[in-house]
Amino acid sequence: MKQVLEFEKPIVNLKEKINELKNISKDSEIDLTEEINTLEKRLASLEDDIYSNLKPWDRVQVARHQMRPTSLDYIKYLFTDFVEFHGDRYYGDDEAIVAGVAFYHGQPITVIGHQRGKKTKENIRRNFGMPHPEGYRKAIRHMKQAEKFNRPIITFIDTKGAEPGKAAEERGQSEAIAYNLKEMAGLTVPIVCIVIGEGGSGGALALGVGNHVHMLENSTYSVISPEGAASILWKDASLSKKAAESMRITSYDLKEFDIIDEIIPEPKGGAHRDVEQQAKNMDKVLKQSIDTLSKLSAEQLLENRWEKFKNIGVINGA
Repeated sequence: MKQVLEFEKPIVNLKEKINELKNISKDSEIDLTEEINTLEKRLASLEDDIYSNLKPWDRVQVARHQMRPTSLDYIKYLFTDFVEFHGDRYYGDDEAIVAGVAFYHGQPITVIGHQRGKKTKENIRRNFGMPHPEGYRKAIRHMKQAEKFNRPIITFIDTKGAEPGKAAEERGQSEAIAYNLKEMAGLTVPIVCIVIGEGGSGGALALGVGNHVHMLENSTYSVISPEGAASILWKDASLSKKAAESMRITSYDLKEFDIIDEIIPEPKGGAHRDVEQQAKNMDKVLKQSIDTLSKLSAEQLLENRWEKFKNIGVINGA
């Protein structure tokens, strides 16, 4: 069954009325062309009004949409000759992280991303996109390989957070994330990160220490989920909508704070409406980033990354 978000219900209801009139017109001799045209104009206006004025909680829902494109979806459209690698050489393979090499406009690159599922069975297999320590160790292993062969690194961020369970902690979850942060900061090749869905806490940041960090328009990036923040602040997870407003987690907020570099526009209604067009929108920004960063020396890349993250959170006039 197709997922309908709460704020989209007026659009869906109007579409149903239009389809109903079309069916009546088709099955009878009654001409309803004028009524249908009127409703279609109203529908176009309604879509423009709703999708142009999404609230933070609306964007959270779009970012979590069950059909939202994943890392593997974008890899299919953006890169050629992708070869996926598996395992961390310590414990095992974590399917919540995909990693491999590919060509991007003829240039060899390393691509790494969180990977969730779209259906229940796949989500269980990929742990709903929440990596265990071996996932982060797999990621940094391939980042190190990219550095060895002087390949740019592209990461796709899409996770509610790192796996919080007992087994993950026993295998060193916190250390794995901290190690990734430290090592990514010192890599001497270009790193471009794109938040494609939810960017949650350290689980997202472990793939997010890049020279350029971009976000899809309806993605979110935060230290905690709105539900988690509401539970802590007001002891009531049902106030998540209020928390989303207060947390400033949308791409527009983060661009205002200079935490991200570019907002990548989405098709009307979200990236799931047209994956191919979304990939084209991403390609423009990604190509520009790779071209710009490839001109920098190793020392300049390190300085660029240091300055970027050093300035995050600075309060002027304090």
